[in-house]
Amino acid sequence: MEFESNSYEETQKFAEKFSKTLKAGDVLCMYGDLGVGKTAFVQGLAKGLGIDEPITSPTFTIVNEYSGRLPLYHFDVYRIADSDEMYEIGYEEYVYGDGVSVIEWPQLIDDILPEKRYDVTISKDYSRHDNYRKIEIQKTEAEK
Repeated sequence: MEFESNSYEETQKFAEKFSKTLKAGDVLCMYGDLGVGKTAFVQGLAKGLGIDEPITSPTFTIVNEYSGRLPLYHFDVYRIADSDEMYEIGYEEYVYGDGVSVIEWPQLIDDILPEKRYDVTISKDYSRHDNYRKIEIQKTEAEK
């Protein structure tokens, strides 16, 4: 699935619509540079999940929890040392639990990512304009 966004609001609306397809146990791995719009995407997901509180990136807390139609677990693993640190915060209980988990900077914990997940890549293209974003979503499944 691919979407082209021309504004922060369009990114949020697309993510809000996409959130309607999510179910308990879904994991979204968010790829993209700093400032590309990962948090804007998560804010849209949260709105679609019926979460009214402000959504911020959990840069220093590693994970933020929100209650809605489904719980939302928002990870930012940019500052973790290694995958073992994720286990210390209860990573498996979140990711294999009853909510939707969103992981920013998943490449830092590639060795423990679930095989079944959505890979969401957000990229800029300044040749288009400053607010342009390309959002690509690929669903991966465990091999049979």
